[in-house]
Amino acid sequence: MTKKTETPSRIADNKKAAFNYFFEERFETGMVLQGWEVKAVREGKVQLTDGYVVIRDGELFVIGCQINPLKTASTHVNPDAVRTKKLLLKKDEIRRLIGKVEQKGYTLVPLNLHWKNNKIKCEIALAKGKAEHDKRDTIKDREGKREVERAMKHSTR
Repeated sequence: MTKKTETPSRIADNKKAAFNYFFEERFETGMVLQGWEVKAVREGKVQLTDGYVVIRDGELFVIGCQINPLKTASTHVNPDAVRTKKLLLKKDEIRRLIGKVEQKGYTLVPLNLHWKNNKIKCEIALAKGKAEHDKRDTIKDREGKREVERAMKHSTR
């Protein structure tokens, strides 16, 4: 009997990230979560838009990832929706990231949360901030693609 490998299913995306940053490298990390957080994530009560990754004492933490507690959360748990969550990555990869982040202009950004083998994973990226004119180019490209799609849709009718 062969083991079925599960394709990652998306939980939440950080849509602002692609608009504000150029991605250099991507990494898949594990997350340290509490039980109520896992239950809330299963229900889709998570938002990554304002999230960012910091390095403290050689460890990675995601800040601003909001997991809203369910109404049915345990009575003995005091849920904190914007709790700082630890990310799990190998030490040599973290050391390499520290070296890159210390360079001018690099930052770590959470891109998405997804399921992989019944575990919640966070995809982060080593990113460089976009200048204002780059953001305008992104908007122009997006609008151009929309115009082409509209034209194609109307020409097939």
